[in-house]
Amino acid sequence: MDHHSLQKVQCCQGNLGKTAKPTPLVRMGPCLPGATEKTSKDGTAGIPNLQLYDVKTGACLKSFIQKKIQSWCPSWSEDEAICARNVNNEVHFFENNNFNTIANKLHLQKINDFVLSPGPPPYKVAVYVPGSKGAPSFVRLYQYPNFDGPHAALANKSFFKADKVTMLWNKKATAVLVIASTDVDKTGASYYGEQTLHYMATNGESAVVQLRDFYVIFLAKNGPIYDVAWNSSSAEFCAVYGFMPAKATVFNLKCDPVFDFGTGPRNAAYYSPHGQILVLAGFGNLRGQMEVWDVKNYRLISKLVASDATYFAWCPDGEHILTATCAPRLRVSNGFKVWHYTGAVLHKYEVPAQAELWQVSWQPFLDGVFPARTITYQAVPSNIPSEEPKAATAYRPPALRNKPGASSKLHEEEPPQNMKPQPGNEKAMSKTALKNQRRHEAKRAAKQEAKSDKSPDLAPAPAPQSSARSTVSQSTSGDPEADRKIRNLKKKLKAIEQLKEQAATGKQLEKNQLEKIQKEKALLQELEDLELGI
Repeated sequence: MDHHSLQKVQCCQGNLGKTAKPTPLVRMGPCLPGATEKTSKDGTAGIPNLQLYDVKTGACLKSFIQKKIQSWCPSWSEDEAICARNVNNEVHFFENNNFNTIANKLHLQKINDFVLSPGPPPYKVAVYVPGSKGAPSFVRLYQYPNFDGPHAALANKSFFKADKVTMLWNKKATAVLVIASTDVDKTGASYYGEQTLHYMATNGESAVVQLRDFYVIFLAKNGPIYDVAWNSSSAEFCAVYGFMPAKATVFNLKCDPVFDFGTGPRNAAYYSPHGQILVLAGFGNLRGQMEVWDVKNYRLISKLVASDATYFAWCPDGEHILTATCAPRLRVSNGFKVWHYTGAVLHKYEVPAQAELWQVSWQPFLDGVFPARTITYQAVPSNIPSEEPKAATAYRPPALRNKPGASSKLHEEEPPQNMKPQPGNEKAMSKTALKNQRRHEAKRAAKQEAKSDKSPDLAPAPAPQSSARSTVSQSTSGDPEADRKIRNLKKKLKAIEQLKEQAATGKQLEKNQLEKIQKEKALLQELEDLELGI
């Protein structure tokens, strides 16, 4: 890392058992919301529990009484020209850190949360109001300080399934992604509630991002939304969603899928500062696997494993990655590693015994200090030997440990889009499907032989070819009613094939058409039963 000698990693650590804490880097007082709050019975305010400090002089600029523990933290614009704070049904705005005068107010009934846009003026703000008494929840976008009037909002998006939301601005402050979550999934599909992803633009456009399993034509991919990340170009975003193994898909600003990364053990997505590289990672209860992708050519660069990592951060140069294991999430094996995105470990630090690592961060730099470099696929040299993680093995009873066993996976992972069978090529069938196919073909052959024995004057029907189940077979069962049903089923399956071809070309299908596609498996089974005479 000698050619990046100005880059630094700052870490905070301390001895176990001591009460020392890292120096705060924000202008917030030490009191937690509600910790010292006192309100008399007549409603008059008590002791302030939120203080704002000037970190240069240490002087207390202002003290407030914060009653709600949610959305309590004030928010500054990047140039610190304005500061916003949620108070009851209003968002109060202060200018130039003058907290004695409220410069502007945004008033909406029951405002629950807000997010200021990044970047320079004009400043924008996204506000969330939860639904009540049958009214839907909604998110609105405003441009500071134009808050008054019926047409002041830049965009508005309402939805019923939302107990809380997460709002994510892109870097250019032109659009917001809204993750709407419910505490309870009424369908019973998930213990953790239900989530939907919505797109809103400052030009007034809005849409629901369809999180689907594109490997199986346009079927919904059920499960939670683990992470959503904007590319620094503000022209695309990546969503990680669905029950494990989770899917990852890149969408454009029309909310159309651009590239499908298949499924894998992942729950987070991180774009590099220049937007050229995307890391798909699985942290927390996963083993720390990371996939590094070139998102310009959609080519896999490397695969890394950062076991027990609790923190991930890109270096501002867009070439180095920081992973760390920090307390209090994990109090053992604390330390951090600096990686090159091609997979080499360039620096490793382990915290001494009886000490904890609390926080690690890169030294910040302004945008443009480090120019974008050409992506390389060959690992850079490193003096630190690579550590291959031990492969997790399934438990085997003592009686079977010395005997060969068939390997099996709990979940079949889907390959990325550029590694999947292309349209027009026959999809490879699994071992179970091939076995079932042979069994059904044997039944058909036995039935045909039995018919030929009963009717010697009739020419025996040729045995069906060894191929996948076809919807265009012209064989008859001898029962006019069954033949009629078979013809109707074949017509429906042919229509479904046409719908799938239209979907593959990018045509947007209607809801009833998508429901027809979802019935294909049941229709195929019914057709097979009729042809077998079951």
